[in-house]
Amino acid sequence: MKKKYLILSVIVVLFAILGFALFQGTAKKQTQKKPTVGILQLMSHPALDAIHKGILAGLKDEGYKPGKNIKIDFQNAQNDQGNLKTMSSKFANENADLTIGIATPSAQSLANTMGKTPVILGAITDPKGAGLVKNNQKPGGNITGVSDQAPLKEQLGLIKQFMPKLKRLGIIYTSSDDSAVAQYKKFVQLCKQEKIPLKAYSIANTNDLNQVAEQAASAVDAIYVPTDNTIAGAMPTLIGAADKAKVPVFPAVDTMVKAGGIATYGIDQYQLGVATGKMSAKILKGQKPATTPIKFFRHGKLIINEKQAKKLNIKIPANLLKEAQSKGELVK
Repeated sequence: MKKKYLILSVIVVLFAILGFALFQGTAKKQTQKKPTVGILQLMSHPALDAIHKGILAGLKDEGYKPGKNIKIDFQNAQNDQGNLKTMSSKFANENADLTIGIATPSAQSLANTMGKTPVILGAITDPKGAGLVKNNQKPGGNITGVSDQAPLKEQLGLIKQFMPKLKRLGIIYTSSDDSAVAQYKKFVQLCKQEKIPLKAYSIANTNDLNQVAEQAASAVDAIYVPTDNTIAGAMPTLIGAADKAKVPVFPAVDTMVKAGGIATYGIDQYQLGVATGKMSAKILKGQKPATTPIKFFRHGKLIINEKQAKKLNIKIPANLLKEAQSKGELVK
């Protein structure tokens, strides 16, 4: 009888050990599970590419290293609405733990597809206006992120300093781009306040840009371009038409200055990405999107394209040249 009890005791102990080992193995497996992050980018151009690089750097700063403890599924829609929907569905089907939308159309597609999965806005100009959040301070759902709202007042002031004899300013934007339209409306109000005559031109796609740019360049003294992905992806076309008429282009984004614009007070696109990546990491660690305010960058860095200014015989104000050299960036 004692022998039987001894054998039973040993069996019980063995089962207990095996059960504990199995539990430990399962727990370890769970803790080692790599979260999957889907990144959906609207298209390729320098600004959006810089945001993407910044996102990866921001995640890394917070301890998430692709291939080691996190899986990154990066998709580029190449400015195709059909691709946006397909790629968003891909993230949903693979049960991504979090998704990031670079540019407003990408974020809207994810918002319509991902259900309750966190969606982080990777530089979206007007989150509330685009219908992505209820409130910028208290988003209230599964969506939050970073805004790339340009400092429009600073940018208009910069144009006035470069063009003290400005008689008519033109603005070109894409009519289907919610971010560009939102900035256009705000820019109209600013020009009214400053009593600057503004003539608006819109395009439906890049096929319209050359003709519209030529029309604008023949009728205005300078052209302003808001944060607009379609135009950003076709800057050589815009600059080519404007250069023929010796009309300067003042873009909202720093990378667009490097592509032929004259100057701007622009938000660093890479740093926008870094902020997006860091916020994404915090959400992965348990922070709630509903109570995470949209992050805004209120002031831009001065960037001047000295080479383009010389090409168009535009004198750079001495104070601005000094500011770009000491605190900003000078493209030579």
